[in-house]
Amino acid sequence: MFNKSLYLLAYGRIYSNQGAMTPGACDETADGMSEGKIEEIIAAMRGERYRFAPARRAYIPKKNGKLRPLGLPSWSDKLVGEVVRLLLEAYYEPTFSGHSHGFRKGRGCHTALREVQETWTGTVWFIEGDISDCFGGTDHEILPGILAEKIRDNRFLRLIRNMLKAGYMEDWQYHETLSGTPQGGVVSPVLSNIYLHKLDEFVERELIPQHTRGNSRKVNREYSRLARRRQDARRRGDRAGARELARQMRTFPTATRPTPATVACATPGTQTTTSWVSSGRRPKPNRSRPGWRRSCRRPSPWN
Repeated sequence: MFNKSLYLLAYGRIYSNQGAMTPGACDETADGMSEGKIEEIIAAMRGERYRFAPARRAYIPKKNGKLRPLGLPSWSDKLVGEVVRLLLEAYYEPTFSGHSHGFRKGRGCHTALREVQETWTGTVWFIEGDISDCFGGTDHEILPGILAEKIRDNRFLRLIRNMLKAGYMEDWQYHETLSGTPQGGVVSPVLSNIYLHKLDEFVERELIPQHTRGNSRKVNREYSRLARRRQDARRRGDRAGARELARQMRTFPTATRPTPATVACATPGTQTTTSWVSSGRRPKPNRSRPGWRRSCRRPSPWN
């Protein structure tokens, strides 16, 4: 957090955004940016004097006719937020699940659909969850605890807490933020991915091994009975009977079909649909690994 080059990199990433010239609760925008401003921010970081200003609350329409709250932070907070995002992505991106596609560089809806097309063959069970209010429902005690598992720098963790509890201004009245990550903040997506990665781990390590068992499906008894009768009819030379039994066999599957398990997951978390599936190749669908969409000490980000 004391590296000037990191702030210049962050500035290069966000200065051309449409929101760079949108003021927050104060009149500060990208127009007032300079190297002296960066040095002031770094000096405040060294003395732990930097404080995030309350974001200006605005509302944008959603497709369902409702309104989504949007926080408009000041320019300095946008810059610091981008620096925090760069550091968190460097730490956590390599540890995210390979089946996770949301808010990740080089990934998105198309890569998720491609994985579905290539991997989800012979699906035998899946879980679909609709995660509502993803950014607004994040717990302010759980998230810092998850970050503390890998980041040992308490100053950086306190900075994250200050960001989460900065509050917002609506109609020029201050309101506290008791939960959630800053709506409209550049760091919110990666914080949500870190938060929901625990859910990914639970499904991959607990649910999938628990419900994906065996190497083949159980043989259908009725199909086997008809197959034996057809074999006997062929032995006796009864061709008409064998043809009739073969016709009846085509009405039954060769193996029993497992009951699909469908679970709706209501997790505090913007409307996001997450699916976990167990897939495989017929007729032994469980041979392949199920499809699904992370402690070591890290160096201090303040160096």
